[in-house]
Amino acid sequence: MTHDAVIYDLDGTLVRLAVDWGTVTSDVATVLRDRNVDPGNRDLWELLTLSSETGHRDAVEATITDHERTGAHESERLTLADGLPHSVPVGVCSLNAEEACRAALDVHDLDSHVGPVVGRDTVASSKPDPEGLLAIAEEIGVDPGAAIFVGDSESDATAARRAGMAFEWASEFDQARYRA
Repeated sequence: MTHDAVIYDLDGTLVRLAVDWGTVTSDVATVLRDRNVDPGNRDLWELLTLSSETGHRDAVEATITDHERTGAHESERLTLADGLPHSVPVGVCSLNAEEACRAALDVHDLDSHVGPVVGRDTVASSKPDPEGLLAIAEEIGVDPGAAIFVGDSESDATAARRAGMAFEWASEFDQARYRA
């Protein structure tokens, strides 16, 4: 079955950002400690939530985005990226910052093959909430049920289901039917 649009996750699907997430988590914890917030033993996503609850989201976002931006410039192009362009509209929906997504697409000369890009900071909620996928479908002008989301995580699969989109694992996606 061919869909009317393909939406990709970014990191782990089209490219692999060169980001040491342990270092990012440590740096975010330092940002919070510097603002008198105890980060405890939280993981990065829990720290992001804590930063929202304590009014320090902007500082934490800036720290994460700095790492992602650097990682985008040093990222590795993955096999699915070689299958672009497609004969249908393409978007990207990622948990990475939109700026980092766009930088990675530019570094690998994919930006001209991708339309809308939604990062964690583009819409009010992040995957697995379907908001980003639905925003892309609307911008492309396609019914969500006519699109497919290609990703590499359970969060991606859940977001697609919640958006009413088909989902396929990046490792199993056959791009041949979409090639321009």
